[in-house]
Formats: sequence, C-alpha cells, structure tokens
Amino acid sequence: MSTKGNNDEKKELYHYQKEDIDAIFDKFEGKADNYHLLYQLPTGGGKTVIFSEIARRYIEKYNKKVLVLTHRIELSKQTSQMLEGFGVKNKVIDSNIKELNDHKEYSCYVAMVETLNNRLKDKKFHMDYIGLVIVDEAHYNSFRKLFTFFKNSLFLGVTATPLSSNIELPMYETYNELIVGEPIQSLINKGYLAKARMFDYDVELTSLKLGINGDYTVSSSDELYSRAAMQDLLLQAYELRSKGKKTLIFNNGIYTSLYVYETFRAAGYPIKHLDNKTPENERREILDWFSKTPDAIVTSVSILTTGFDEPTVETIILNRATRSLTLYFQMIGRGSRKLPDKDTFTVIDLGNNAKRFGLWSDPVDWQYIFSHPERYLENIRTDADIESHQVYVMPDEVRAKFEKTLDVGFDIEEEFRQAAEQKLKPKTVIEKSIRQHAFMCIENSETASEARKLAKELEPDIEYRVKQYAKLLAKTTKNYREWLIEDYKQRLSVLIGRIFTKYHVEDNEPIQLKKL
Repeated sequence: MSTKGNNDEKKELYHYQKEDIDAIFDKFEGKADNYHLLYQLPTGGGKTVIFSEIARRYIEKYNKKVLVLTHRIELSKQTSQMLEGFGVKNKVIDSNIKELNDHKEYSCYVAMVETLNNRLKDKKFHMDYIGLVIVDEAHYNSFRKLFTFFKNSLFLGVTATPLSSNIELPMYETYNELIVGEPIQSLINKGYLAKARMFDYDVELTSLKLGINGDYTVSSSDELYSRAAMQDLLLQAYELRSKGKKTLIFNNGIYTSLYVYETFRAAGYPIKHLDNKTPENERREILDWFSKTPDAIVTSVSILTTGFDEPTVETIILNRATRSLTLYFQMIGRGSRKLPDKDTFTVIDLGNNAKRFGLWSDPVDWQYIFSHPERYLENIRTDADIESHQVYVMPDEVRAKFEKTLDVGFDIEEEFRQAAEQKLKPKTVIEKSIRQHAFMCIENSETASEARKLAKELEPDIEYRVKQYAKLLAKTTKNYREWLIEDYKQRLSVLIGRIFTKYHVEDNEPIQLKKL
C-alpha cells in the first residue's frame, strides 16, 4: 500500500481496510446527525489510512466538510500528509492560525484539541458547517470538551484500545456503539504485522505504588528500576536477546531512562535518551540517527508511544510495569511494522505486563471492555496474584553450567511440610537448600573460587526459594525477606569454603568429588 504524498499515485487499500470502511459507512446511513461511532483497529493496522479514505469518501458523497482531531502536533502533520495523499485538500489548525477566513478553500481541517478549543471558546472560529468529526486516539478524554461545539455532527472515534484513559469517563457514555476491526493475530497470519517473540522475566513489583490515575507512580518506578540489580537484569536481557538489534527501551521515569543511558553507554553500546523535555531539533536528530543506525538503542519516557513509526525497530524492551492496557499495546506496537526482511520482532518484558494483560497477540473481547470497563479494570490481575503463581525455571544457559548435577530442583513447600512433621525448626529447610546449592556449585567447579563464582548464577533461584520459604512463615516483612536473601548468599559462600577446607583443598586446587 502506497503512503507517499504524491496525489497522482492511486492509494490501494487492503481487503480488510475496505471492508471496515464499508461497515462504517453502513453504520452512518440513516443515523441522526449527532451519532457517535467508535472504531477499533490494532496499532500497525492502518488507522490513519482508513480514516483518510473515510474523509475523502464522506466529502465526495455528502459534500460536507470533515474535521480531524489529534492530541499532538506531530500527529497533526502526519495526518495532514496522509490526507493529501488521498487527494483531500486540508488545513492544519495550529497555534499560528487565529482566524479561518479561507474555509471555502478547504474540505477538511486537522486540529489539535487545545488550540481548537481555545479558538472556539473565544468565538474566533465558527465550524457549524462540519459534517463529520474524526477523533484520532479516541481513548484520550481531552476530546470531550469539544463535543459541545459539534452537536449536529457525526463522530467517528478511532483507537487501538477502546478503553478510556479516565475510568470516570467511560467510552460508552461518549459513543453509541463500537465496530471492532481485524485482530492482531489475524493481521500477523495475513502478513500485515510482524510476529512478536516475547520473553518475560519475573520481577517483584511489591514496592511499586499506584497513583490517582490508576497506574504506577513515576517515583516508585524510578526507585525500583534504577536499582543496580534491575539495571543488571536489563543489560543481561539485552545482551542475551537483542544484542546488535535496533532497540527501543520504554521507561516510566526520566531518572530511570538516564540511568539506563549511562549503564549501556558504559558497556559500550550505541544509545541515546529521549523524553518529552528533549528540544524538538535534538529529538529529530536522535530519531534520524536511530533510523540510520542498525544497532541503535533509544531509551525513552512518555514520547514514542504514539505518532512514531520506525519499521526497522527489531526489539521492544518494557523496562517498566504498567496497569494501562492502552500503553501496553502502544509500546509493543512500535515494533510490529512488517518489512520484506522482517517477519518477527522481539519483546523483552521486565514488568510482568504479559502476565497482567496476556500476550500481545492474544484475542481481546473489545466489545466487553467497551461495555463494561469498570468490571474489566477490577479483574486485571494484581501483582500479588501474579507473583504468587511465579515459578522459577532455570534458564537453559544457566542449567548448562550445572550439567554434572542431575536434579537442580528443590521443593521448598514439601521440605517445609516434612520439617513440620518431624518437629524440626523451619530454618532447617533453608539450611538444606543452601547445602544442595553448595554441592551443585562444587561438583561443577574445579576450585573454590570457581564454585563461589558459579554461586552467583544461582541468585534468581535463591531469591525464588527464599520468597517461597517466607510465604510459608506466618508474617514476614519485606526487610526480613531481603535480609534472608543476603544471609543465604553469605552462608552459601561460607559453606563452599568449609567443604573445601574440610577436605584439605586449597582455593586454587581441584576437589575430588569421590571424597565427598
């Protein structure tokens, strides 16, 4: 499908896009002038293409003008170019436009919400001649303030996620009904979207706090994701799954993103930072560099989730947790563009997001979410529920380092039950676990130094075991759990040394396993 700005070049729509456009016009037929219709289509499905053709056909069919509303100036410019590509003569209403004396020259306008609202309130503009209002990214609530100025206009809201950004203002109060477009998996199967290869890492999010908007606060996210352990996890995940690939990293706070920038730069990787305070000229330079550099990394905050289209992105890293379904789809959608040599892209999830919402390509009942948003939001999995079901599985690359150990598993719950039956203290469970870990390290090492180094590979397993153990104790605090983990590591290191000493082996000499 061509998206060039050449008006002489005929636009070609995909089959599913033509079907959806026909369905939308069928809905408009015979409806009252103030009918509001909402249309859902996944990111990458071509929403701008579709509503540009709708604008063209509406103007031609009804000889009335169209208004397209956006919430960012970049989106206004992109939309204007797309409309031009469909032969729709349009004008962008930005902060420089104070009056509309030339409205007879244009059949369509593209406007930012705040700018247009100010002009209409000041009665600088009169736009009662608009027949159809198209609302891009309709899940944002800023558009509602304009509805009173267009009481006799048809409305078409367009969004990838028909769930209001404000639960107090559900979308079913604004729109009469919802049309659901082609689902993600179908677009993948038909070759329109790339397939996501998703990798998730269990992260403890109990320190995160929810803000008044229902999502995690920036301050609590910064505190968690700027920790050395989380930075190490991010870097390891990148090196394992995405090294050398063009990568977008999404963060919740500027502090975290700057920390990520310094971490990757220190490791020698080509990376730049972007946030909503980055000057426009610098932002253009960074995105131009990102587009032209094969292994480029951009770490960002609140800037590239909408209105950014770079098909060459190969990896998306969610270096944050979110309870916003919309944001979840927006972030992953930045990597879903298909290219002749790009059938798949990688998603690294460091916020338990896939466990909260399901996989990106899983079926979603958008009609239910549109009709019952409160119920849907109430049933989103809690972090406590997610973490209670997390089971640590040793990664293949770690398991290979313990190849001489037949069984690396340890059932904390069963060991705890047996200790209780035998009237042993609970701490015997931890002691038994430490002993098993010690022998795993020793039988796969030549020296005590190697064994202690190998013990560091067991840290995720140690954390998982300690968490399981802590749950079985009556009440434990977060500080106590953290102390248990550190104590476990120290005792493991000490035990490794004791075993070597017991058999009179120096740190740099191999131990004979048969002696054990």
